[in-house]
Amino acid sequence: MEIKAKLSNLKVSPRKVRLVADLVRNKKADEAEKLLKFAYKKSAGPILKLLKSAISNAKNNFNIEEDGLFVKELRVDKGRVLKRFMPRARGVAKRINKRTSHILIVLEEQRTV
Repeated sequence: MEIKAKLSNLKVSPRKVRLVADLVRNKKADEAEKLLKFAYKKSAGPILKLLKSAISNAKNNFNIEEDGLFVKELRVDKGRVLKRFMPRARGVAKRINKRTSHILIVLEEQRTV
């Protein structure tokens, strides 16, 4: 059974979020939670909150315990880009792109053989 949680329009660029996402992918849920608590990146907080949301979805909606879950998929996609302009020398304006991210986390039960 797949448990999903989604975060849209996080105001951090996808390239920076993927650095944290690579730490957590294919780990057990409790191990991923510990890694995110001590990760020294801005995007670790929102990903930790999203992981906790997915774990609570598993508990409340599907009656699945936390110790049997692992992060099957953690996808970071490009969101919309806010375009802003900054005045520069000689009366020129340069564009500044403020990028956003969409994050999808999928948890799954570990199968014991």
